[in-house]
Amino acid sequence: MNALEIHCISKSYGAHQALQCINLSVPSGSRTVIVGPSGSGKTTLLRMIAGFEFPDTGRLSFNGQTLVDETHEVPAHQRLIGYVPQDGALFPHMTVAANIGFGLSGKRAVRHERIAELMDSVALDANMANRWPHELSGGQQQRVALARALAQQPRLMLLDEPFSALDTGLRATMRKLVGRLLADAGITTILVTHDQSEALSFADQLAVMRQGRLVQSGDPQDLYRYPEDEHTALFLGEAVVMPARIEAGWAHCDLGRVLVNNHRNNSSATIMLRPEQLHLVDVRSASDGAHGCRAVVTERDFSGNSCTLTVELQPSPEGELPGRSLMVRSSGLYAPPAGSVVHVSAMGHAHVLSRS
Repeated sequence: MNALEIHCISKSYGAHQALQCINLSVPSGSRTVIVGPSGSGKTTLLRMIAGFEFPDTGRLSFNGQTLVDETHEVPAHQRLIGYVPQDGALFPHMTVAANIGFGLSGKRAVRHERIAELMDSVALDANMANRWPHELSGGQQQRVALARALAQQPRLMLLDEPFSALDTGLRATMRKLVGRLLADAGITTILVTHDQSEALSFADQLAVMRQGRLVQSGDPQDLYRYPEDEHTALFLGEAVVMPARIEAGWAHCDLGRVLVNNHRNNSSATIMLRPEQLHLVDVRSASDGAHGCRAVVTERDFSGNSCTLTVELQPSPEGELPGRSLMVRSSGLYAPPAGSVVHVSAMGHAHVLSRS
């Protein structure tokens, strides 16, 4: 069952069209991540869902209730939607407890008990209740902001790049904590980010935006392996993109012959491989007749347990662009040194891009 339905939402600011007919369904209890470069319209879409802005055209509904259409607009405070902005937006003149309890009603003792429960749920020590926001670390501030949003018992949680200001290690920890907390509470969640690895690790459903359009949505692994076009492929991670000729399930390209996931013959196509699909061995270890081609390691970027190699392909009989350089990921322990002559082949299938 879908909790949130977005149907052809559009929004313009003067001559600039920020959103162009966005359609998206968000399953109940799921985690959807909207990802895209700066200016792609992702935060504008999130603000439309929250009720902070309204679309020019389109319809938005949640759990069967229409929030926005041509004649009807439900204001933000009536939507029961939680919102955590990028900077947390804590009230600087209020303590942690007062920030979390802002908007809670009822007797003082009941409010204090609820605040204590919320602090515990986001892993904040009880002795932090009387601290001021400026006395907290970035991660602690974000947990206070999350607890404040949870206090209203939202049906939907919107997270607008809440981890972007945190250190790398803390960002991963906070992402796991928030994901687990919202999943346990059964709250449908939408996260906006420009961080590809964050999007891929957090999402049940991934939606990629570019220039105000939703270009592709679906399972994160599917989008990573089968992107719609070259822009999406490169945005979601490092990719090897090259021209090819498709014939009987094989791509004839600079790597020689590579299996593809498209069996239609095509005189001209563009294929994509992820760097982890490329496998290299010492050229003396390659078996006769093995698919692939010879290459020379030109650069070696060692980072401990892994190593990123740049290899320059030697022209193959079927290659169209001799001398192409590719990136290959290798184990840090066994990566060959610069200058090595290796044999490069592709594992699995290359993906045929539908649009260049």
